[in-house]
Amino acid sequence: MLYTYRIEQAIRAATILHKDQVRKGDAPIPYISHLFSVALITSEYAPVEDLVITALLHDTLEDTDYTAEELQDDFGGEVRVMVETLSEPQSSGEIEYSWQDRKNHYLKKLKEAPEEVLIVAAADKIHNLRSIVEDYYENHQQFLADFGNTHDKRINFYEKLSELLNERLSNPIINEFNNVFAEYKKFIHDIEKSRETEF
Repeated sequence: MLYTYRIEQAIRAATILHKDQVRKGDAPIPYISHLFSVALITSEYAPVEDLVITALLHDTLEDTDYTAEELQDDFGGEVRVMVETLSEPQSSGEIEYSWQDRKNHYLKKLKEAPEEVLIVAAADKIHNLRSIVEDYYENHQQFLADFGNTHDKRINFYEKLSELLNERLSNPIINEFNNVFAEYKKFIHDIEKSRETEF
């Protein structure tokens, strides 16, 4: 992975900001593992300092108390804009957004985002989908307990995201995204089949 002083500062910031968070699944894996993975995938396809920093910090505005102003002070305006684009809005005023509303806003922002931001978005989803398939491959019940009965909504969201990324991304990362998404769809299909046999 590309390594610079600013990337080291982003690693430290992400580690501190997400220190009490863990990933879903059987093992309590620290959340920082996801951010490192997204940064590694991003750097493989686009070894650009600001993109790697964005990958490391892409969940800070959404999941921590770190503000957009602090992000800009620490890492600059370009990183701030990219992280804001990749963040799902949680509410508007006093109105809390539903899961579907958050996803719709996210997709709307990506439609107008530069390709470099889409590379980080693809890296994020590659790691999320791959982790789900690997972590829950032999434990469908735990997947249902952790994610609920939302397969159709999730597949629909990823189909729309896939269409957007395939339209706008010329970077080879799109091939990895497509392969991982195909594995995820097969995994969801297997879960549906196993549930049908229970009744």
